[in-house]
Amino acid sequence: MSHDHRSALRGVDENVGGGAPRGVNGKMTTPSSSSMRAEATTTTPGGGDREVKEWKLEDFDIGKPLGKGKFGSVYLAREKKSKYIVALKVLHKTQLCASHVEHQLRREIEIQSHLRHPNILRLYGYFYDNTRVFLILEYAARGELYKELQRSKRFSEQRSATYIASLARALIYCHKKHVIHRDIKPENLLVGIKGELKIADFGWSVHAPNSRRQTLCGTLDYLPPEMVEGRDHDYAVDVWSLGVLAYEFLVGTPPFEAEGHSETYKRILRVDLHFPPHISENGKDLIRSLLVKEPSQRLPLSRLLEHPWIRENASPNGIPLAE
Repeated sequence: MSHDHRSALRGVDENVGGGAPRGVNGKMTTPSSSSMRAEATTTTPGGGDREVKEWKLEDFDIGKPLGKGKFGSVYLAREKKSKYIVALKVLHKTQLCASHVEHQLRREIEIQSHLRHPNILRLYGYFYDNTRVFLILEYAARGELYKELQRSKRFSEQRSATYIASLARALIYCHKKHVIHRDIKPENLLVGIKGELKIADFGWSVHAPNSRRQTLCGTLDYLPPEMVEGRDHDYAVDVWSLGVLAYEFLVGTPPFEAEGHSETYKRILRVDLHFPPHISENGKDLIRSLLVKEPSQRLPLSRLLEHPWIRENASPNGIPLAE
């Protein structure tokens, strides 16, 4: 391997908008496969939306692994021509087919590739070969939010409010595009180089022009009553999830956590909320306004942004103050 390849991702900060995260340097490999071509119209990372590119694996220098999931892994990568840093998600077709999630992946690609918002992770494009699917994603340099939450145990009201306001703006944007996310939770959120939050996983999301759906999906602790009961649901499911998320940010655990699934379901249906003493009255009020059993009675996201707890605590630029 040449010296050029060994140092291929040095200075990663140059194209992600800030200082280099620790540990991104190291040995580089460039896997070879002449057959890999893009099958979709995709945008050029770092370029304008009108630029079209057929991608192949040789277009990227591949760096360290960023994470591993059920269906594959994510790697730090650099597009050779532009030097733009991205995250390359490598999914194995056999595992996707075995779990019957091919349709879910197609939906994720179709939805996420059309979304443009500072708090939504960009999907620049994809390509595939006989055994793998490659997603070219925006690189969120500070990684997974749930790991931050695990380290911190819980977040301050200032940090929590900043994150909730950012997510509310992103969801308002999604809902205007007729997209319901349906799986907002810490594991699906990433942190960008400046500390901004980004929604990263649209695997359960749905483009819903008709507004009402019946599929049971998402994560148990975050399921709203209407989905637990198998009733029709609409955009209000994301409002409920934001309430659960606000609680988990402030407390460190989801509000309806219980020993078993059955008890969790019961607590969700009763909206069985208990607050520890350190939560402010305004914080409690916001969470109670979001976690309402009747979907139509939940606080609209536009009004959430005007809530006293948000106004008093959230950073206007969407970046939490250092703690």
